[in-house]
Amino acid sequence: MKRLLMLAVAGVFALSSTLASASTNEGDRILGEYKAVKDGAVSKVRISKIGDNAYKAQVFWLEKATNADGSLRKDLKNPDPAKRDTPSNQIVLIESVSYDAKECVWKNGEIYDPTSGKVYRTVVDFTEDKTLRVRGYLGPFSKSLYWYKLD
Repeated sequence: MKRLLMLAVAGVFALSSTLASASTNEGDRILGEYKAVKDGAVSKVRISKIGDNAYKAQVFWLEKATNADGSLRKDLKNPDPAKRDTPSNQIVLIESVSYDAKECVWKNGEIYDPTSGKVYRTVVDFTEDKTLRVRGYLGPFSKSLYWYKLD
């Protein structure tokens, strides 16, 4: 009887570990490179893992990364003066979001809009297999952008 109880406890532990691992792997679906278009400007964004269940999005290519004189554009509208010297093709758009397996969304993060210098609460999810909907919220109002996964 004691041995049967120990086997049952071990089975429950193994199952809970597998489920926890599966939800983390499910969250990793967001990892990769995406094409983003906002107001006609094209950029490429890389989403990477920064913790157990935390992800960030950073620009790695920008169609119009230079000024007319050939110098790199900077993040001049950033509310953090220490980040204003960041080249526009290295801006972090989402500092951190975490995956919620119940809702199948990445949330609890903020998105930075370098065109305005403002920061909004964000929720991210897939609308199709390779289409990521990135929603920025200001109170009850939201705006959605769509990022397309690159192969």
